[in-house]
Amino acid sequence: MNIYAGIILGTILIGYLLDLVAETLNLQALQTELPDEFKGVYAEDAYRKSQEYTRVNTRFGFVTSTFDLVLTLGFWFLGGFEALDQLVRGWGFHPIVTGLLYIGMLILAKTLISLPFSIYDTFVIEERFGFNKTTPKTFVADFFKGLGLSILIGGPLLAGLLAFFQYTGSSAWLYCWLVTTIVMLFLQFIAPTWIMPLFNKFTPLEEGDLRNRIFDYARSVNFPLENLFVMDGSKRSTKSNAFFTGFGKHKRIALFDTLIEKHSVAELVAILAHEIGHYKKKHILQNLVVGILHSGVMFYLLSLFISQKGLFEAFYLEQPSLYAGFIFFGMLYAPVELILSIALQIVSRRHEYEADRFAVETTKTSEAMVDALKKLSVHNLSNLTPHPFYVFLNYSHPPVLQRIRAIRQGKAWM
Repeated sequence: MNIYAGIILGTILIGYLLDLVAETLNLQALQTELPDEFKGVYAEDAYRKSQEYTRVNTRFGFVTSTFDLVLTLGFWFLGGFEALDQLVRGWGFHPIVTGLLYIGMLILAKTLISLPFSIYDTFVIEERFGFNKTTPKTFVADFFKGLGLSILIGGPLLAGLLAFFQYTGSSAWLYCWLVTTIVMLFLQFIAPTWIMPLFNKFTPLEEGDLRNRIFDYARSVNFPLENLFVMDGSKRSTKSNAFFTGFGKHKRIALFDTLIEKHSVAELVAILAHEIGHYKKKHILQNLVVGILHSGVMFYLLSLFISQKGLFEAFYLEQPSLYAGFIFFGMLYAPVELILSIALQIVSRRHEYEADRFAVETTKTSEAMVDALKKLSVHNLSNLTPHPFYVFLNYSHPPVLQRIRAIRQGKAWM
């Protein structure tokens, strides 16, 4: 085992153990007594149900991660990467076509193998706890739509990246970075209008008190809101949410229909104020810039390691290739991804506090935001007392009790 194999194997095992420790601590942090903040909001039986939901999802996550670990290590050490390489090389296609087939077959195999777990999660776990509204027809349609988009968008992009490394020498990473950035920006503009409607129906919010209140609020903070959409989230789940995406004339704010059903007008305005806060505080732009810079660093490092013979020897490949180098570098890069994901989640949690503060300051009330957060937690069976280490590794949003505490302490803002 060479140094590359040692780093990759160590990263896989450390990541698995970190998740195991975090999940164990998270289960131990569950409290049988309902927090005072939620008394009168969370029924005792519903609170117990939320804890069981956390336990079931944690156990299921352990099963899936263990299966993934065994599958990955088995495929690696039994020579699966080399066997597949010999298979696709034997078909005699152009190296770029061969690369597309090699990477595509690995991704497709991983997708198909994980499909039963996704089915069980949707139709057993989510069904058991009253969330699932997905029909088998919708599930199958989502699968093939996602697969089709991956082929239509990911296929040409991957072919271009392979071609740059094949033909442009030391400048390949710059061309890859430029093209990837263009695609990222392009998707930001087309996703709200062309991609998202493939999966959900977006209907303009009908005239009435809610629409008037939201547009009045948008004008009060100088936010150019042209339209507001209701998304048929109930098509798949009873869980509630809202989101903001896109830029310029293509930006879109959407409320799940389940959210509108369960919240008051004041609470919905507070939720929209939070989403607008992300825009006004430039969180979306910051995330995009970080993503672009990250891709540049990744492609530069890829250019340094993709020709390292030891990387291919670590996976028992007899003939180095660009396409296998992409896969192996991705596994070698995992420690950087882990550190970066933790850092980005720390930033994301700070952004959530900032958006909450913006919502409270501009709506001139803190209780609407607090009530909205409470209802979202109850309806989604959120874990109210996650362990700090689990939050550190996995949470993009602060735990709800910390958000409420920060809002209450911030009354002096107004």
